[in-house]
Amino acid sequence: MENQEQPHMPGSVTCTAHHRAISDTMDLLSGKWKIRIIGELIFGKRRFGELLGGIHGIAAKMLSKELQDLETNKMIRRTVLQTKPITVEYELTPYGRTVTPIINAMADWGHQHRELIVKNHEKEDQPA
Repeated sequence: MENQEQPHMPGSVTCTAHHRAISDTMDLLSGKWKIRIIGELIFGKRRFGELLGGIHGIAAKMLSKELQDLETNKMIRRTVLQTKPITVEYELTPYGRTVTPIINAMADWGHQHRELIVKNHEKEDQPA
C-alpha cells in the first residue's frame, strides 16, 4: 500500500476524530432547511413570517421545528418582543456565527457551479 500524505490537521486529530467531527457537523446542518435558515439569519434578525417568506417552499410547521432544533443547539436566539400582537425575532448567536465562513464558502461554490453549468449549457445549445 502506498503512503498517502494526510492533510495537516491541527493538534493530533486522528482520522476517526476527523470523520466524527464531519459527521457531527452534517448531523447539525442536515436536511433541506437548516443551512437556508442560517443563510437568512446571516443578514440579521428576522421574524418568523420574514423567514417563512424568505425561504421558498418551507412550511410553517417545518420552519418551527428547524428553529427549535437550531435553538437547542445554541445556533440561534429566539427573542419574544412585548408588542401587541407579540412578535418573535430570531438571530444567530455568536456561536451560530461561527458557521458563517462555511455557509459563505458554500454560496461562493454554488455561484461558480451555476456559472459553469450555464456556460456549458449555452455551448451545447449553439449550432455546430
